[in-house]
Amino acid sequence: MTRPFTEAERKLRWQCRRGLKELDVLFEPFMEQHYLQLDERDQAIFTRIMEQEDVDLLAWFMGYQQPDDPEFVHIIDVVLKRLAS
Repeated sequence: MTRPFTEAERKLRWQCRRGLKELDVLFEPFMEQHYLQLDERDQAIFTRIMEQEDVDLLAWFMGYQQPDDPEFVHIIDVVLKRLAS
C-alpha cells in the first residue's frame, strides 16, 4: 500500500497538468502510478524538471532535443521506461 501524497507532492501533481495533451498523458499517469516509488534523488530531479518550460519539456520527452543537464536526461529515461512497462 502506498502512502498518501504530502502537501508538496499534491502541488507537484498539480504542476503535472501542463495544458499540452502530449505532456499531460506523460506526467499525470507517471505522478499517479510511479512517483512515490522513486528514491528521494529521482523525486527531487522530477520536481526540478517540472519547473521547466513546456516547449523544452515537449522537445526533450519527444526526443527532438536532449537537455544539457545529465540529471534531466536520467529522469526523462526513468519516466519513459516506467510508463512503457
